[in-house]
Amino acid sequence: MTAAGQPGRQEARRDGLSIGAVLAQLRGDFPDVTISKIRFLEAEGLVRPGRTPSGYRQFSPADVERLRYVLSAQRDHYLPLKVIKEQLDAADAGAQPPAPVPSAPQLPRRLVPLGDGSDPAGLPAAADFETGPELRLTQEDLLDQAGIDDAMLAELCQYGLLRPGAAGFFGPESVLIARTVKAMTEFGLEPRHLRAFRAAADREVGLLEQIVTPAYRHRDADAKARADEVVRELAALSVTLHTLLVKAGIRGVAGD
Repeated sequence: MTAAGQPGRQEARRDGLSIGAVLAQLRGDFPDVTISKIRFLEAEGLVRPGRTPSGYRQFSPADVERLRYVLSAQRDHYLPLKVIKEQLDAADAGAQPPAPVPSAPQLPRRLVPLGDGSDPAGLPAAADFETGPELRLTQEDLLDQAGIDDAMLAELCQYGLLRPGAAGFFGPESVLIARTVKAMTEFGLEPRHLRAFRAAADREVGLLEQIVTPAYRHRDADAKARADEVVRELAALSVTLHTLLVKAGIRGVAGD
């Protein structure tokens, strides 16, 4: 372990783990990780396993720790791979990496899996299921967890800020959307004023689809894994760009 508790590169590699063994170790904490994902992270230079004389990968314990850091930084902090790689490279060089970002807001844990009416208590946070099994919330769960009433929910749906599925259930991100809009209403804004946010988000999603759709058409698993990563990277960058543009605009309004 190197500076700031971040995993560094282990040079000596003896009796390393196979990629399958590494996958087995990671699956407990990261159920969506795949061999294709690990290969992609290697191709991007985030992990550098050794090789046997016959060319098979050999991962050291430090490599596994490094992978855990990368997967956690993506899942829990939504960091782009470029930023994660910069942090790891700084740690490898013995420099002080950037301070870790604060934990991202956690989505509600009371989520109902598709087709399962069992007690949902104790399920992982929704961020853990970014590319995993789809989860959905009942209207009652949404009202309870977001702290809104039926009238506000109706407005959120009317103006496209929330979109229930065909069966009337809501996605796991709906609670944070509702809470955010509720907080904005305390400043005199109403859901109808926020339609532009939905329109902008839809345009961004459409742009991302144009970029990655060709990759998703390939049957190759590695191509699909790379497309998944591109979507996440571009999404993180688009959020960063949006935030910076709003900050710049506010600075202009304030006359700074």
